[in-house]
Amino acid sequence: MAEKSVVDKAKKIFENYLARQGSRKTPERFSVIDELYALPQDEHIDVEGLFLLMRNKGYSISRATIYNTLDLLVECGLAVKHQFKDKVALYEQALTYKHHDHHVCNQCRKIREFSDERLNLIKEAMGREFQSAITSHSLVLYGDCKIPDCDNFRII
Repeated sequence: MAEKSVVDKAKKIFENYLARQGSRKTPERFSVIDELYALPQDEHIDVEGLFLLMRNKGYSISRATIYNTLDLLVECGLAVKHQFKDKVALYEQALTYKHHDHHVCNQCRKIREFSDERLNLIKEAMGREFQSAITSHSLVLYGDCKIPDCDNFRII
């Protein structure tokens, strides 16, 4: 869960972004920020999951509003969108985002985040080899985890 100051900062960034775009500043859009940033920082959520979470909390919001708002949040750097294998898009908060990579279990679909400094060494080496300033990368490792009864354990 993000601190109140982080949520307030995210809302200010979003408000400024919407103003520059000439878009409406609706309470529903800002409620998506509240709920996305209320999740644990390493949580990934899809539109349906966010929709159900918000409906269960009493929000009156459509799936379309959530889809559109998440797209806007990605555009302005407040959310990160991930596409793992053939699964639906998953989102996570980005304001305090520290780059990380992912391991996804083929069986239970549990997502684990990890960082390894050795990847930066590879990124630098490839940048030198390709004469390119590598600015970002994405790595997703797929494998079978060792959680007992993995087939009955679903995270995403």
